[in-house]
Amino acid sequence: MTAAEPTTESEIEEEESAVETARRQLERAAAHLDVDEGIVERLRHPTSVYRVTIPLERDDGTREMFTGYRAHHDSVRGPYKGGLRYHPAVNEEECVGLSMWMTWKCAVMDLPFGGAKGGVVVDPKDLSSDEKERLTRRFAEELRPVIGSKTDIPAPDMGTDPKTMAWFMDAYSMQEGETEPGVVTGKPPVIGGSYGREKAPGRSVGIITEQAIDYYDWDVTDTTVAVQGFGSVGANAARYLDDLGASIVAVSDIDGAIYDPDGFDTNDVEDHDETPGMVSGYADAQSLSNEELLELDVDVLIPAAIGNVLTGENARRVQADMIVEGANGPTTSTAGQIFEERDIPVIPDILANAGGVTVSYFEWLQDINRRSWRLERVHEELQTEMLRAWGCVRDEYDARDITWRDAAYIVALERIAEAHDARGLWP
Repeated sequence: MTAAEPTTESEIEEEESAVETARRQLERAAAHLDVDEGIVERLRHPTSVYRVTIPLERDDGTREMFTGYRAHHDSVRGPYKGGLRYHPAVNEEECVGLSMWMTWKCAVMDLPFGGAKGGVVVDPKDLSSDEKERLTRRFAEELRPVIGSKTDIPAPDMGTDPKTMAWFMDAYSMQEGETEPGVVTGKPPVIGGSYGREKAPGRSVGIITEQAIDYYDWDVTDTTVAVQGFGSVGANAARYLDDLGASIVAVSDIDGAIYDPDGFDTNDVEDHDETPGMVSGYADAQSLSNEELLELDVDVLIPAAIGNVLTGENARRVQADMIVEGANGPTTSTAGQIFEERDIPVIPDILANAGGVTVSYFEWLQDINRRSWRLERVHEELQTEMLRAWGCVRDEYDARDITWRDAAYIVALERIAEAHDARGLWP
């Protein structure tokens, strides 16, 4: 690997919003297709954004007001689908951008859903369990006019989990007067959730990384992998690849990273969600910062924590031979251009981490039909759908002089545009 080239001032950009990134990616894909400009213009904007105020009684008896959002991007292919996150950085623009990504993600997987996203501006670590439950139940009530099993189906995201979805489903069902398991996905299996849903995004990252390693004719047992973010996505991706024989040489949590050139037993390094601080406090390993992990000389880098970590400021110092996006939007547009210039393939999030929404679709089907699938069936169906999507994206990549991200967006946009053409515009 040659020494990293110096970063020019023009390559250092301000943090890019999710909606800015999503619109740039849409325009790049549209340039390769003969799509009506009216459809492209429609897809630059959300159908609606719902903003609510959520009163919460704290444990000490005081009351506090929180802001919540639900953005609906496009429903031409089916009901809106997307996560709910509890995070201090939640805002309208972020929800709109993430809802756009959900539209592309559902389309690239050929699922009958459109894109949505929402959340509450709150740090969940500042809430007791009782406070989080009260906040969730009130949020469900505030969103009740715009959600439903045939209109908009939320799911877990940053700061939320199966328990959160159980509270949300229960609050909605109580107001509707009947149990409605299909109103959310990502629930515990005992109340209509799907086996395998929680680990599905990480599992799909592992499946797609395996396919990409094979595409470039690498030997998986000689492949080194660094994973930023050893939470539900990163840990499960790492364990999947570890089981295949890849060498997981670096992982991180919010507090820092650990590195061992000989590789880790990923089952020995606990998931950060299970034991906070376990990763950065792991003994017998070299300590690094999260930023240093991104610049390690490895075969595969999997950013699986938060967005905007690969930027114009650090993209030329990245030494990985391939990047597979586990998080939503970890690569800014400027960084993407630099990776393209440097011939570093970037497998995009809308394909790689789409296992979550895919198994959410399986869960939705199970709820509608009141039948539960075995874990083995979920894994088999997920494998089938991920390989089918990979094949479609790979065919576009092979047929054109484009990036993997462009290929995925072309697959998605072609399907969405065809659906808009078929349905027309009313009135």
